[in-house]
Amino acid sequence: MTLLIINGTVVDPASGMMSEKSIYIEDGMITEIADKIAEKKAKKADQVIDAKSRYVMPGFIDLHVHLRDPGYEYKETVDSGAKAAAKGGFTTIVAMPNTKPVADKPEVISYVHCKAANLAPIRVLQAGAVTKKQAGKELADIEEMVKAGSPAISEDGKSVMDSGLYEEAMKIAARLDIPVLAHCEDSNLVKGGVMNRGEKAKELGLPGISNAVEDIIIARDILLAKETGARLHLCHCSTRDSVEMVRAAKKKGQIVTAEVCPHHFTLSTEEIPGDVANYKMNPPLRAKEDVAALIAGLQDGTMDIIATDHAPHSRTEKTGSMKGAAFGIVGLETAAALTYTELVDKKMLTMLQMAEKMSYNPARVLGLDAGQIAVGKPAELVIFDTRREYVIDASQFVSKGKNTPFDGRKVKGEVVTTIFGGKVVYQK
Repeated sequence: MTLLIINGTVVDPASGMMSEKSIYIEDGMITEIADKIAEKKAKKADQVIDAKSRYVMPGFIDLHVHLRDPGYEYKETVDSGAKAAAKGGFTTIVAMPNTKPVADKPEVISYVHCKAANLAPIRVLQAGAVTKKQAGKELADIEEMVKAGSPAISEDGKSVMDSGLYEEAMKIAARLDIPVLAHCEDSNLVKGGVMNRGEKAKELGLPGISNAVEDIIIARDILLAKETGARLHLCHCSTRDSVEMVRAAKKKGQIVTAEVCPHHFTLSTEEIPGDVANYKMNPPLRAKEDVAALIAGLQDGTMDIIATDHAPHSRTEKTGSMKGAAFGIVGLETAAALTYTELVDKKMLTMLQMAEKMSYNPARVLGLDAGQIAVGKPAELVIFDTRREYVIDASQFVSKGKNTPFDGRKVKGEVVTTIFGGKVVYQK
């Protein structure tokens, strides 16, 4: 199978290249990048894609996705989630372990990977839980899960509150050279909160979640990682102090990475229209000052990655008051458009920085040979059209989850083609 992409503006964060090029792909690999491919060779291509006035970027990589499979297939499956990811331009996604049964043993890791190999158009990687049943009492068999293909460990959905136990897990992760994907939340401080603590919560009569709920565990996890040598990756950071702590750790030479979700750099608490379940997420939308700090962190490189925390739920689970609704927002099909609209189009990030944070940096965290466009590299690409303006319509999502506060929001920039393994797996 040969594929030729012509006339596109190639964006490669690894080399800093951003110029109009043609890309020739053979048997899933990039074999030539040139101003123009020789006519004789071009005629041999099985498929030609004209990417004129569009950007050709490395396929996006999402370190933080909930596929709900096994156990909650009514919310999402490996199949539906992977197809939604392909539509959103993602060629690799990492699934969180809070499934039923919990992904705390090699058999569950193998189940997800085997299902993905048969049904998913892209690469699906299953992270293993830190503790058995995510109960926080006894470590899962981390080494055996890694042997089964788990690229990382995470207790996502909660934190391991026993610091001694978490320290042991980090030591194992450091020895195996895998990242620890940390959901930072002090469960003792949540106290039934459903949104950010502040004036808006008071106005709506809803219990609030303070910034300290996140910040205390981020501080602890950074210190534990420093002590153990573990590669710490902080998930869905939402507060201004989280940015400052990551910045301080990096200045001291510590290996720590951090992600920000599009909903956290796009929306603030002040924009919540009322007691609407689709605005309930964990961590919650924060104050404008937090949003500004997150954006500044993305700009200066403190915050390395943009990830979705794609968390699909049924319509029933996201109906009514926040008090009774589930936490979570879907994001695989809106992340690229929101990133371009809110950050690139507003001159806060460049296209190269967008590719770096959505492709190159997450590939480095996972140790994947991906996230860049170069001869000899796998053909995992996304073609992105920044001229397209449209209104997000959740009813058209491929994901089973439609739970988003961005339904009806006007955005700019759309994924028109996703390529994985040298083959087109999504076409607008």
